[in-house]
Amino acid sequence: MQAMPIRIFLTLLILVLIYPSSLPAATEQRIALVIGNSAYSSGPLKNPVNDAAAMATQLQKLGFTVILKRNANLRGMEDALTDFGDRLKRGGVGLFFYAGHGLQVGGANYLVPIGARINRESDIRYETLDAGKVLDEMANANNGLNIVILDACRDNPYSRSFRNAARGLAIVSNAPAGTFISYSTGPGNVARDGDGRNSPYTAALLRYMKEPGLTIEQVFKGARAKLGKETGGKQIPWELSSLQGEFYFNQGKAVKRVKKDTETASKEEVKEEASADLENEQRKIEAEREQVRQEKELLEQRKALAEEKRKLEEERKQLAMANRPSVSTAKEIRRDGRFIAYNNGTVLDTSTDLMWAARDNGNNINWVNAKSYCENYRGGGYTDWRMPTIDELAGLYDVSNPKYQACYPSNKIHLTNLIDLSCSPQWSPETRGSEAAYFSFVYGKRIWFPQSREDLRALPVRSGK
Repeated sequence: MQAMPIRIFLTLLILVLIYPSSLPAATEQRIALVIGNSAYSSGPLKNPVNDAAAMATQLQKLGFTVILKRNANLRGMEDALTDFGDRLKRGGVGLFFYAGHGLQVGGANYLVPIGARINRESDIRYETLDAGKVLDEMANANNGLNIVILDACRDNPYSRSFRNAARGLAIVSNAPAGTFISYSTGPGNVARDGDGRNSPYTAALLRYMKEPGLTIEQVFKGARAKLGKETGGKQIPWELSSLQGEFYFNQGKAVKRVKKDTETASKEEVKEEASADLENEQRKIEAEREQVRQEKELLEQRKALAEEKRKLEEERKQLAMANRPSVSTAKEIRRDGRFIAYNNGTVLDTSTDLMWAARDNGNNINWVNAKSYCENYRGGGYTDWRMPTIDELAGLYDVSNPKYQACYPSNKIHLTNLIDLSCSPQWSPETRGSEAAYFSFVYGKRIWFPQSREDLRALPVRSGK
């Protein structure tokens, strides 16, 4: 009865000795969300769906439970991300892989779903998935270790209609602790979709993920070297890491390496770790430098726009001055004390530098129409006429100069002979409720009337300078 358990034990022992990498790498759960979008109506791609399928298969072999979405719309991507985040709350390792179009606008990254309707820059907020939401789900789960792989640095098919778009993806420098982020190429650069079944980046990554005994840093370093060699250095992947321990996609012999005491670690391993730390720090600095460069570029653009606006305002003022006739072009035809009448239908009051129309509108008019008449008056070729205030009208009142008026022959109006009023009352801009003030050149005072009354007149005025 005891022979069978002994044979099973010996068989398992032999398998462990011969195929150590065939056993699960760890007892903790591994959850992956893999999305590949290819069937875009604008800028369709060949490989993302293939990349997602190959990545899902590889991750399953490495012990991951995979949520796979191919050609997903926005709702499908959001629902999958919510499911992914809920599962991560149980702990373990989380991995997010995305292949497809990605956009960088204003320093933020957006993943483009199938069916996105993007006609202008403002549509991005509502039609795409903010990549920052992925990091938020991971941070909320607080599961300790997360990996983000973005093969989404392909050329932006919508960039021509955007103001703040840049090539490639922006490097995120504020990811949660315990996060490893990989981009298929450097900041501001564009990755190739590839001519084969998979993109060059995903193909290189799949090659090294299955290798036993490699830390995550070694996996991505190997993929970077392979891809750099294949593209002649034109496409160099970037990683940012805040991992505090070691992670292995395929642990294999690395179990022994983890158990090594620090004191017996070889000089080569220490050197390699130090080199990796230095390289990671250099990438962070380069990412910050790129962010500062983009901010400086935006600042320069704002300054250029402000300067252009200032020049346009100056040109507009100069044009207005050029089109504005001067008093010197008009011919003086008559004088009356301080008043000078010109042949263009204007009268200048030299004591106030106010220029008046030589006559009022000549017909009954309500307050609203009187105001419009004054502002649209173009006497003498000027365009800045307006309705005079009570004080300005009172400045014309001259009790020593009575003259006949047409509308009320029994009353005399009092003002210079150079201005012809068809009736004494002249509207002013002063109002109180539904009433407006007018000035009587018979009595020399302000009087309030309903604005709707139509038996008053309008006399335009402007600055004489």
